[in-house]
Amino acid sequence: MKLSDFDFDLPDGLIATRPARPRSSARLLVAEGDTITDSVVSDLTDWLRPGDRLVLNDTRVIPARLSGTRTRQSAQGEVSARIEITLLEPQADSTWAALVKPLRKLHPGEVITFSADLSATADRIADGQAYLRFNLAGEDFDAALAEAGAMPLPPYIAAKRPADAQDKTDYQTVWARHSGAVAAPTASLHFDEPLLAALAAHGVTFTHVTLHVGAGTFLPVKVEDVTTHRMHAEWGRVSPEAAAEIAATKAAGGRVIPVGTTALRLIESAARGGAIAPWEGETDIFIYPGFQFRVSDGLMTNFHLPKSTLLMLVSALMGQERIRRIYAHAVETKYRFFSYGDASLLLPG
Repeated sequence: MKLSDFDFDLPDGLIATRPARPRSSARLLVAEGDTITDSVVSDLTDWLRPGDRLVLNDTRVIPARLSGTRTRQSAQGEVSARIEITLLEPQADSTWAALVKPLRKLHPGEVITFSADLSATADRIADGQAYLRFNLAGEDFDAALAEAGAMPLPPYIAAKRPADAQDKTDYQTVWARHSGAVAAPTASLHFDEPLLAALAAHGVTFTHVTLHVGAGTFLPVKVEDVTTHRMHAEWGRVSPEAAAEIAATKAAGGRVIPVGTTALRLIESAARGGAIAPWEGETDIFIYPGFQFRVSDGLMTNFHLPKSTLLMLVSALMGQERIRRIYAHAVETKYRFFSYGDASLLLPG
């Protein structure tokens, strides 16, 4: 299975840099088996049935992009340099793993100042990352980070424009609860309160799970034989209540449809024993054609990057030829792509 099998041509103009407003006004491509229908997200009640269950990732994106100053004494006096930080994940020793630009200008023991309230000391540097120890913790850290940080927009958006105040709302789901993600579960960005109310009135139920999406979600696949690719690990949790709700829906004949690839990867990780069960830990599950789905009966997701692991995941669900046709239709009819783009509802049948 070659990386080139998951390539396609995408016009640059189809990459969305802002979301649809209102959220649920985004377009929705519905693929039921071999049938493709153009719809809108607000009409999800036309496609979901009473008794279906949507699985929602309730992770909260932190404003993980920070710009600071490192000051150092030299023979010429005090020298300052700008340092750009992207937080990745907290460590057991209370430091944060972070990407740093430029990493070569940062030495262990040096302090980076981000604001009057927030600073960090470079604890150590290893494996192309810095490990930072902040001056604040808990709610004080959260408040200072919210003030100083910017949302970690994906590279393909950040290359077109900087993050701004609007992204702190746009790049967060309406049900975000548990802080820890450095990328949004973007299919969930299409939901607003009116849509959730309409779905509930229609008889659709909801289950919340948590997967803290990491920056590795944007890493390219660099191997030609995709089966040898190693996924980044991400922390997730399926509570006993969530597992019971999903199992009850399956037993009653309802469909379990995760919203987003993160929710799908998590519940399939929790079902590796054959059926859904409570689960907590790090998952590096890699889903590509040939994968046996044990829980997911469909998927709502955005349109993904060429040659990406997420395109491989949807190809596993729908079949490679179907996905090629779906994506060709999406490009031809000018659906908006990637994190702030339009959505698809994939129902393999």
